[in-house]
Amino acid sequence: MEESRIVSHPVLGPLVPGRKVGFTFEGRKLYGFEGEPVAAALMASGIRVLRRTRLRGEPRGVFCAIGLCTDCMVVVNGVPNVRTCVTPLEAGMEIRIQNPGGASP
Repeated sequence: MEESRIVSHPVLGPLVPGRKVGFTFEGRKLYGFEGEPVAAALMASGIRVLRRTRLRGEPRGVFCAIGLCTDCMVVVNGVPNVRTCVTPLEAGMEIRIQNPGGASP
């Protein structure tokens, strides 16, 4: 799915790929490039749903991609409310879908 990789970001600018690193999403081993936004690595791996809404449980993913909204928030290494669109990917990150209210499933 490399064709869906984000190569330019409206806030972060052009994204120069770092070294290839492994991370997990919901326990599934994935790979991305160090320093790219977590959202870019997830989208390139086919991941679109990052959390669910509080009232209806509707799926949410990347919306604004510049850190202003809360649609792309996940739990990273046990820390809730991480905006994936502006958070750089690091080797070994453990990423989980965030339940409504900020708690991990």
